[in-house]
Amino acid sequence: MPKAPRGHYGKGLPTGRAVATTAGDLDARWVIHTVGPVFSATEDHSGLLASCYRESLRIADELGARTVAFPAISTGVYRYPMDDAARIAVNTVRTTETAVEEVRFVLFDERAYQAFAAQLR
Repeated sequence: MPKAPRGHYGKGLPTGRAVATTAGDLDARWVIHTVGPVFSATEDHSGLLASCYRESLRIADELGARTVAFPAISTGVYRYPMDDAARIAVNTVRTTETAVEEVRFVLFDERAYQAFAAQLR
């Protein structure tokens, strides 16, 4: 399984990268961890946000995963605007070559659901 040895990243996983671990007691085989960017009104971090989804799908392919569930990465405490985050997430997942057969967006509230649903139409 592609996973980083403990301490491999020193101060943490770089923004836009992803690694996998076992899922412990969760009803899943693996957990793919990624670090989203903090939103900035003065710097464009959309490429880093897209990289979170691409790298996670790459790791899923390496693991042989057929389904993946994503949250709305960076939209919580990192304050990425929901509409922009939904556009980037959906577009990236749609355009990334992957063997993953099903991607689900598991969202926190109705506002997030509506933003992602609008992009999926």
